[in-house]
Amino acid sequence: QVQLVESGGGLVQAGGSLRLSCAASGRTFSLYNVGWFRQPPGKEREFVALISRWTGGTTYYADSVKGRFTISRDNAKNTVYLQMNSLKPEDTALYYCAAGRGPEGPSISAYDYWGQGTQVTVSS
Repeated sequence: QVQLVESGGGLVQAGGSLRLSCAASGRTFSLYNVGWFRQPPGKEREFVALISRWTGGTTYYADSVKGRFTISRDNAKNTVYLQMNSLKPEDTALYYCAAGRGPEGPSISAYDYWGQGTQVTVSS
């Protein structure tokens, strides 16, 4: 029903910026909450940010990225973005986007569809 493809990852120096994109197929994309998660090498997957399916898009952020990352969505383009500024080496991870119709929140269980991930590497 929903296919997600992340893009925009790459190698960047500390202090730099990247914009990740999550492109979705499916005519009902606007009905889904979308979250970004990341998995550093050798560590567990963790919540990064989410945007709700409601008009205006309520957003939540992990404390570690507040003030640096911004999530947004363009329903006309079936795309959600994650603008990442002031990147730090600890931001290095495989970044996933996910979509779901459950209650908005940081829980992985709230999301039913996942992309394959895009690698972000931040050098010191």
